[in-house]
Amino acid sequence: MRRSLAPSQLAKRKPGGDDSEDDEDWHPEATLKKRKAGSESQSWECYVSPFRKPLAPLTNRPHCLDSSKHEAFIRSILSKPFKIPIPNYQGSLGLRALGIKRTGVRSALHDPFEEGALVLYEPPPLSAHDQLKIDKDKVPIHVVVDPVLSRVLRPHQREGVKFLWECVTSRRIPGSHGCIMADEMGLGKTLQCITLMWTLLRQSPDSKPEIDKAMVVSPSSLVKNWYNEVGKWLGGRIQPLAIDGGSKDEIDRKLAGFMNQRGLRVPSPILIISYETFRLHAEVLQKGSVGLVICDEGHRLKNSENQTYQALDGLNTPRRVLISGTPIQNDLLEYFSLVHFVNSGILGTAQEFKKHFEIPILKGRDADASEAERHKGEERLKELISIVNRCLIRRTSDILSKYLPVKIEQVVCCRLTPLQTELYKHFLKQAKPAEELKEGKISVSSLSSITSLKKLCNHPALIYEKCVEEEEGFAGALELFPTGYSPKSLEPQLSGKMLVLDYILAVTRSTSNDKVVLVSNYTQTLDLFEKLCRTRRYLYVRLDGTMSIKKRAKIVERFNSLSSPEFVFMLSSKAGGCGLNLIGANRLIMFDPDWNPANDEQAMARVWRDGQKKTCYIYRLLSTGTIEEKIFQRQTHKKALSSCVVDEEQDVERHFSLGELKELFTLNETTASDTHDKIKCRRCVNGHQVKPPPEGSDCTSDLSQWNHCADKRGLQDSVLKATWDAAVSFTFHHHSHEEQRGIP
Repeated sequence: MRRSLAPSQLAKRKPGGDDSEDDEDWHPEATLKKRKAGSESQSWECYVSPFRKPLAPLTNRPHCLDSSKHEAFIRSILSKPFKIPIPNYQGSLGLRALGIKRTGVRSALHDPFEEGALVLYEPPPLSAHDQLKIDKDKVPIHVVVDPVLSRVLRPHQREGVKFLWECVTSRRIPGSHGCIMADEMGLGKTLQCITLMWTLLRQSPDSKPEIDKAMVVSPSSLVKNWYNEVGKWLGGRIQPLAIDGGSKDEIDRKLAGFMNQRGLRVPSPILIISYETFRLHAEVLQKGSVGLVICDEGHRLKNSENQTYQALDGLNTPRRVLISGTPIQNDLLEYFSLVHFVNSGILGTAQEFKKHFEIPILKGRDADASEAERHKGEERLKELISIVNRCLIRRTSDILSKYLPVKIEQVVCCRLTPLQTELYKHFLKQAKPAEELKEGKISVSSLSSITSLKKLCNHPALIYEKCVEEEEGFAGALELFPTGYSPKSLEPQLSGKMLVLDYILAVTRSTSNDKVVLVSNYTQTLDLFEKLCRTRRYLYVRLDGTMSIKKRAKIVERFNSLSSPEFVFMLSSKAGGCGLNLIGANRLIMFDPDWNPANDEQAMARVWRDGQKKTCYIYRLLSTGTIEEKIFQRQTHKKALSSCVVDEEQDVERHFSLGELKELFTLNETTASDTHDKIKCRRCVNGHQVKPPPEGSDCTSDLSQWNHCADKRGLQDSVLKATWDAAVSFTFHHHSHEEQRGIP
C-alpha cells in the first residue's frame, strides 16, 4: 500500500524521522510496538503499506515518449522488405510500388522477348537522339498476346490473330477497321476471336485498352457455347454477359446497363447475344457505342435488305469482324454484302460491283463462255481477289490433317425402288413442272413440285397424304402403293435411301462402338428416323427447331460423353447445323441435299472437329438420276465459284452450263450416277477407275474431281462393303487425308 499525499493525511503524521523512513523497510511487528508505546491520541492510526508510492503531481505538460525508442522501432520496420502475401510467388516487383503511380518509360503488359511470345505490334526502333527528345508518356509499346492464350494457339491460329488485330486497328487498310474470318469449319475461329477481344480489352501501343466493350452476335443455339468458350480460355479473368432469355423489360434493363458501362475496367466488357434478340432490342443497343462487334455465322448477313443486317449496320462501332466458313453461298452479290458490312465502300456500291465484277466473272465461269469472256472474267476475278484479300483470311481444313484423324467423305448414289420410280414418273407426267419453267425462273408451283419430289426421294410415306387427297401430280397415285399399306408403320424397303440407311446402322451397331449422326432438312424425315430407331431398338436423341436453347446444350453434352448409351443423334440441318460439336460420334449421314452447299458443309463438319479421336466417315446419300443429283450438281457449281473467289483456285473446271442446271424435272433411269457422267471423269472406264488421281490433288473444296469411282472392289469402308448387297448401285466420292500424306 502507498501513503496518501493528501494534505489532510500529511498533517496527521509526526514530523519526526520515523515518518521519513523508506516504506520498503516497513515491518508490521515493529510498527505495532511503536504504536503501543505511543500516546492514546495515536491509537486510531491503522497500518499503512510501505509499497504504496506517492501519486504523481498533476501538471499541464504533455507526456512524451522516449525519442530513441521510437526511432529504433521505425528502423526495425523499415529494415524488413515488402513480401507479397501469396504462397510460392516467384514474380518480381520491378519498379512498381503499391499505391504509387509508375514513373519512367512505359512497358508492355507482357514480355515480348519471352520464348513463344506472340507479338502483334512492335514499336519502331528509336535512335539515341530520338530517345532523348521524345516524351516518355508517348512512347509506343509492344502489344503481346496474353501467354495464357498464346501457349494454346496453333501456328495457323497465331497467324489469324495477328491478321485480325491488324485489320481492326486499321493497319492493313487505312481508314477501314473490319475483316472477314473465312476459315473452314474446325480451325478454331472462336478461339482466335476470343484472343482478339481479350487483347483489345487490355492493351494497345498507347499503353491503354484499345476498346472498353465488345459484342458477340451469334445464332441463338451458339450463345451458350460462346459463353462457355470465353470461360474455358480466360477462366475467371473476365465475366461476359450472355442474353439467352427473359422478358423484354428484363433484357432491355440488362442491355442498357451494358451500354452505360464506362472506364478502363468495365465489370462485364463482353456481351453475347443472338441475332433475333439483337434485332428486337436494337434501339437500346444503338444508343451507345461499342468498341468491337463480332458476327458469328456471318453469312446470315448476305442480304443487305433484311432487318438483321440493317439493325447491325446501325450499331455505332468502327471495328467489325464477320465469321463465316462459307462466305459465298449463292452468288457474288451476297459476297459483296458481307464485305460491304465490315468495310463499307472498298468495293463501291452494289450496282458498281455488279457491273464491274459479278457479271463478267459469272459469264467467264459459264461452260459456254467464249475465250474473250473467260479472259475478261479471269482479269476481274484477280482484281476482286486483290482487293478483298486485304480484309479476308481463309484457310482450308487441310491444316487439320496434322491434328485430327482421317476423314473419309463418300457420296453414295442409291437407285429408287420400283414404287418410287413409278410415283416419280407419274408426278412428272401429270404435274408437268418442267413446262412451267420460263427463262430460268422458278414459279411458286415449281417450288412446290421440287419439295414433293425431294420428299418422294426420301420415302413414299412423306407424300402419301398428298396421294390420298389427290393433289396436283398425285391424282390416282394411291393405286401404286402396296395393298394394305399404312403410313403409321415404317417400311424401309420402299425407299432406296432408307434401305441403305437401315443397313449402315445395323452393320455399324453390330461391328463397332461408333455413334452416328443423322441429318435431314425435313422434320418429317426425322419422324421416320425415330420410327426406324424404335423398330430396331436403337437409343437416340433428337434436336430440331422445337427444342429450347438450354436443352440443346444439355443433350449435346450428354451425347458426347463416353458413358452415354445413345447410338443415334438426329439433327435438323435448319435448326442445329451450325456450330454444334458432336465429337461423340464419328459417322455422319446426310440423308438429303440442300440447295445451299453451305448448309450441308456446316452439318457435315459437326463430327470432324477438335477433340475427335476416331476416323470419321461422312455419307452423302443421293437418289440416282433424280432431282437430288441436280441439286448436288448445283452445289458443285456454287462451290466452284466459291473456290475461285475465296480459295483462289484458278483451275476449277467449268462443270455444268446454266442450261444443264435447269433440267430439274427429269428422271434418268439408265445411269449409275448422272453427276458422274456430267463431270466427264477421265479416270474411269465403264465405271471402274483406271487412272490414279493426280498427285497433290484435292477435291474437298468443290467436288470437281472424284478420287475413286468404283464398284465394290474399290470400297475402303468396311461398313459400306457390308452394305453393298443392299443397294443396286454405289458410285461415290472418297476423300482421305491419309492419301494426301502419301500413306497407301
